[in-house]
Amino acid sequence: MDFRLTDEQLQILETVKDFAAREIKPHVMEWDEAQKFPVDVFKKLGELGMLGIIFPEQYGGAGLSYIDYVNIIEELGAVDSGVCLGVAAHNSLCTGHIYLGGNDEQKKKWLPKLTSGEWIGAWGLTEPGSGSDAAGMRTTAVKDGSDWILNGTKNFITNASYADISVVITVTGKKDTKPVYTAFAVEMDRKGIRPGKKENKLGMRASDTAELVMEDCRVPSSNILGTVGSGFVDALRVLDGGRISIGALAVGIARGAYEAARDYAKQRNAFGKPISDFQAIQFMLSDMATEIDAARLLCYRAASMKDSGTRVTHLSAMAKLYASEVAVRCTEKGVQIFGGYGFIKDFPAEKYYRDVKLCTIGEGTSEIQRMVIARHILSEG
Repeated sequence: MDFRLTDEQLQILETVKDFAAREIKPHVMEWDEAQKFPVDVFKKLGELGMLGIIFPEQYGGAGLSYIDYVNIIEELGAVDSGVCLGVAAHNSLCTGHIYLGGNDEQKKKWLPKLTSGEWIGAWGLTEPGSGSDAAGMRTTAVKDGSDWILNGTKNFITNASYADISVVITVTGKKDTKPVYTAFAVEMDRKGIRPGKKENKLGMRASDTAELVMEDCRVPSSNILGTVGSGFVDALRVLDGGRISIGALAVGIARGAYEAARDYAKQRNAFGKPISDFQAIQFMLSDMATEIDAARLLCYRAASMKDSGTRVTHLSAMAKLYASEVAVRCTEKGVQIFGGYGFIKDFPAEKYYRDVKLCTIGEGTSEIQRMVIARHILSEG
């Protein structure tokens, strides 16, 4: 197995790295403090092809692989996880669901706007009363002639305040006493749908997170993604890819924290020498570097299998679980290496520490990932 990147892949990463250094890094703390979603920078990422990374060129996408996607997300995550989270949700959730469940007409209609960055996408699954228990959602869609009337509230929705289109999972009835779920693509200029409360978050504050409120929102049947009743199954398939991106995001945050701590350890003197000369610091950095590499390889495996067309449910769960928990450990060590300076906002360690925790929660908590993995391994043999 060859882990070397091609010249083309390296060139793409260099382009992303240069963009992040120029357009994102100088503003990281400013956006964090103001909780500002940088729409202009997001649109520029669209011009670079970063909002259509994994989609075919016929729909305006970059036509790249999931391996490329993992590397790009890591590169952005190492600089600002808030911006990166918006990119990941736009790619793998909203645009990913339309690509997975949409028919030819829907793909031609919406994908080019999303992949170019002309439109920003959101994806609504979670509700106030249904997080890990996603099947407990209460948002409904009731048929009215050739249309459907949507009512309900989604929360913790990335990009909700700025989205031009949202994919919304709804309950559309029951079959044998069990709910039937259907996905709709809903343009945000329709009457009856609006962003709600914007969340005041611990970390990833440059990422927009808000409610998505539907009050008698009328949507035509032509906006159904997939078929009536396929919404939840398709959502789970979408999450397979989304969890790879969260794993990659976690690797990026961990790498950013590690590199900052390593560089600081070389410069900071104590007892007459750099603290990097002390074995305690060396061991922490060694553990960080090793676990980050292992997490990246799990993400690569899931991405490679995704590229091959293999179902990756348990592989993406493993990648997300391990990478997110590694990242939590690495950012904690980063704060420790910075010492008192790790606790103040003049240095980067505290932001990585705040940002990373979401990776163990979003798109399925660590506990849910363990359930997914257990279900797979216990069904073997």
